[in-house]
Amino acid sequence: MAKVAAEVEHNPWARYGWLMAVVWMVFLAYPVFALTRSSAAPVWIIVGWASLVLFAVVYVVGFMRGFRSGRVPGDTPPMSQYVVLAILIALVLASVPATGASALSFLPFLMSYASYGLSRVAHWAVSSVAVLITLACVLFLPDGINNSGILMIVVLLFAVNSISTWLIRRAAEADVLSRELATSEGREAVARDVHDLIGHSLTVINLKAQLAGRLMDTDPEAARGELRQISELATEAIAGVRRTVAGARASSLDDQLGTVSETLRSAGIAVTITGEPSVLSPAQGLTASWILREATTNILRHAEARAVTVQLLPGTIIVSDDGRGLTSGEGSGMRGMRERAAAAGAKIVMGTSTAGGARVEVVW
Repeated sequence: MAKVAAEVEHNPWARYGWLMAVVWMVFLAYPVFALTRSSAAPVWIIVGWASLVLFAVVYVVGFMRGFRSGRVPGDTPPMSQYVVLAILIALVLASVPATGASALSFLPFLMSYASYGLSRVAHWAVSSVAVLITLACVLFLPDGINNSGILMIVVLLFAVNSISTWLIRRAAEADVLSRELATSEGREAVARDVHDLIGHSLTVINLKAQLAGRLMDTDPEAARGELRQISELATEAIAGVRRTVAGARASSLDDQLGTVSETLRSAGIAVTITGEPSVLSPAQGLTASWILREATTNILRHAEARAVTVQLLPGTIIVSDDGRGLTSGEGSGMRGMRERAAAAGAKIVMGTSTAGGARVEVVW
């Protein structure tokens, strides 16, 4: 629940998507006109008005419940969503005695609700039945030809909903694949970093341990110096592994920003972050978090910086510092960032910041 609430807070579509439901209320003008001109018994007219108002309220509420759930159209919804559909159908049927054939104007709402709020089976079933009902009214009602316009709308809406929900699902699947790819590459990067760090440290420690063993009898003071350096190397290696693992645990961009801020500030480096992580998609944010982690590692190891700025813009992350700037050669860290950005379909530009340090910009 907390995750959904956070997504609603940062996602403008989830916060203001109710407008998409409300704007379609204009099509309820047809049953409104029918009710104002209806010759049905007063009790049925009252029922018709009550059904119309309740239909609008239930539709918007049900639409938004599905919209804010974080589901992709076609995913299996909770049973309560089907209960809402049943209530909407019952309200439509209750309005028929007063509205007559104008009740067909409710069908686009039922179709859209099923397409975007229910399963794929529900989409095809509700939309197909809506087309058949409208076609039957056009063919068999005495004045059925007057409903040919609504038939055209229903058929077009069937096609539009089918295509749009398919595209939404494909986009969601592509986003999931992008995140899985970024996660896999990130894990490989962590494994490589840990291997390089431990491998180098253990090699040096082994050499110094052998040297200390040879000096133990001939020069005890020098041997103690080598042992002190072994202890310092081990401490440094442990700290490096902890930093790497902390970066790996911070899988989301939001978590990574917190980890980076804490790490840099503990090293005496001022950090300024502008923008919100929500301006990047989940897949972009995952790639950005790994590049941010690598850029931070480079700053700590080489930059001698006093201040770091992280800017988050739509489809863009920029990391800059006031340190020594880029060296002439490109190390494994910078190559790793280029490879990760390229795999994510992003362009990375490395240059000099306004403060004279390094600047890394990633743009999707």
